[in-house]
Amino acid sequence: MNKLSQTGSLLPFLSLPGPMQMALDVVMLETSLAATPPRPMLRFYNWPGAWLSLGRHQHQWPAHWNVLVQQKKLRMVRRPSGGGAVLHAGGLTYALVWPAAPRQRREAYRQACQWLQQGFSGLGLPLTFGNQAASSAANDCFASATAADLVDGHGHKRIGSAQLWRQGQLLQHGEILLDPPPQLWEDIFQTKPPKVAPASIPRAELGDVLVAALGQCWPEMNWQQAQLTTNQWNAVEREAQNYQLLLPLDSSGCSTNPLASIDSTI
Repeated sequence: MNKLSQTGSLLPFLSLPGPMQMALDVVMLETSLAATPPRPMLRFYNWPGAWLSLGRHQHQWPAHWNVLVQQKKLRMVRRPSGGGAVLHAGGLTYALVWPAAPRQRREAYRQACQWLQQGFSGLGLPLTFGNQAASSAANDCFASATAADLVDGHGHKRIGSAQLWRQGQLLQHGEILLDPPPQLWEDIFQTKPPKVAPASIPRAELGDVLVAALGQCWPEMNWQQAQLTTNQWNAVEREAQNYQLLLPLDSSGCSTNPLASIDSTI
C-alpha cells in the first residue's frame, strides 16, 4: 500500500434513503481522490425499508417490479457500480475505498475481499470466490456467483460485491446476505430466497467483527473513527439525484419517486 495515508477512516453506521447511500459511497471515493495522500475509507450501513439497487448498466427490468414499487412494498435505486439487481433487506451493506488497489480487476476483488473472508472464517463460515461467468443480462445479482462474489461451503452466495474505479482508485461495495425476507424475495425474483446466515453469525456486532478482521489483514493501517463534514453532506445531497430511479406512471398518473415518504434529514 504505497503512496497513501497510513491512517484509514471508519465512517459512522447510517440508515439513509437509497440515493443518498449511493451518493455517499461516491463522495467517499471523491474524498479519497482529493486527499494528499489518498486515504482508505470504510463504512457499513443499512436501508430504511426494502430497497432494490440496479447496476449502472441495468436499464431493463421485469414490469412487476414497478408494481411492487407502486404497492409500496419496495423502492428502487440506481447504483454507481455495475452488476445485477440486489435486494437490500435483512442484510448488511459495506463500502470500501482503496486508493492502491491492484489494477487487474480479478486480483483487486481477491485482495479487497480478504478481510471479509478472514472475518467470516473466524465466525465458523469459510467463504470462497464463485466461479460462474458474469452476465449483464442477469436481473438477480444473487442468482449466480462470479469471481466478484463469496460463497459458503454449500455453494450459497453470501456476499455480492461490485466496483467503481476513478483515477486508479477503487470503490468496492456489496451486500452481506443475512436474513433475506422470504415472501418479498419470491415476489421480486420469483424464486425461493437463499438460506438465512447461520446463527453463529452475529447480526448486530458483525460490522465490529469485520473491522477487526480488516485490521488483521492490513496491520500497517491505523483505522480511526471519522465524521462527515458539512461540505461532504452537501455533496451527498447534490450527488443523490444521480441515483434516483423514476419509474413509469402509476394508475393515478403520478410517477413513482424512490425518495417519496422517506425522511432524508441528516
